[in-house]
Amino acid sequence: MTTHHPIAIIGAGLGGLTLARVLHVNGVEAAVFDLDASPSARTQGGMLDIHVESGQAALKAAGLHDEFRALVHPGGEAMRVLDRHAIVHLNETDDGDGGRPEVARGDLRDLLLGSLPEGTVRWGAKTTGARPLPGGGHEVTLADGTSFTTDLLIGADGAWSKVRPLVSRALPAYEGISFVEVHLHDAANRHPASAALTGDGMFFALGGGKGLLGHLDTSGSLHVYIALKTAEDWISTIDFSDTPSAKTALLDHFDGWDAGLRALITDADGELTPRPIHALPIGHRWDRVPGVTLLGDAAHLMSPFAGEGANLAMLDGAELGLALAAHPGDVEAALKAYETELFPRSEASAAESAENLALCFAEDSPKPLLDQFAAYR
Repeated sequence: MTTHHPIAIIGAGLGGLTLARVLHVNGVEAAVFDLDASPSARTQGGMLDIHVESGQAALKAAGLHDEFRALVHPGGEAMRVLDRHAIVHLNETDDGDGGRPEVARGDLRDLLLGSLPEGTVRWGAKTTGARPLPGGGHEVTLADGTSFTTDLLIGADGAWSKVRPLVSRALPAYEGISFVEVHLHDAANRHPASAALTGDGMFFALGGGKGLLGHLDTSGSLHVYIALKTAEDWISTIDFSDTPSAKTALLDHFDGWDAGLRALITDADGELTPRPIHALPIGHRWDRVPGVTLLGDAAHLMSPFAGEGANLAMLDGAELGLALAAHPGDVEAALKAYETELFPRSEASAAESAENLALCFAEDSPKPLLDQFAAYR
């Protein structure tokens, strides 16, 4: 017998969990399905700056804002911008009054998970496809061969969403930038020169269409992204299983850069993880399709250069949950209200993200980025 869930959320990321939490506090239960075998199956990434108007608004709707404040990383809003010669052009300290406090992604996810009734998330449930049913609703198939039906299907399943094809033919496209993620653990003690160079919060070292970007996380490790303008297939030309040779290949791109900045590559601990950057078209939207919608990266994947990905995913989840609670018995009215706000909001952030990417990787960077910061002030 096929199991039926009135509301099914595909993906237990920040957006899907925020939706489930907001529904729960409004007396509406949902089932969440995630491909990970358990909550601890993989690390959850680095630091996030949570914005007052989006991520924090979502946490207030979820009744978790006070608990979130207890997770904030003191000093995390500090920012430093350097050029390829390690000259510091901008150095802002965190005075504790900013509107974008930093928190570890894993801590935030744990907060959301802990706020849900036990059993809400079905772990090890990898979605392989979904189809509309003749009488309404959808059937979702899982990798283990089982399936379930649902009246309302919500794709919170990220860049390569299995739910998106129900509403849109759009696919993420390569943005011309690839990251390689590295870590320098226990930076203050094991890598003190690097810790002194990059500062206490976020840092950008930019020049000639490439950069070293990152932040000091709550564990005291430097979380660094080596960013390069490259062809989409560039990653396949490097054997990342051979760490020393991969480091050599990366260093070739930073010839002439300051030795202290190059040390962020040479001294990196552990494996190097390639991460090509993709995005959906700016202004991605779809016609209303009964019984299904998207949130987060499934709806509006963008590059990370507006700092909005996680914030928008959480706001999407909160807004969708509130819309469903406000329209009991009328799912289509709720989805229409949600998408009416979703589309222009995500289009504006995607445009900002694309603009900031171009600023960061201009040939004369970091000048365009510094000019933008000056204009904001």
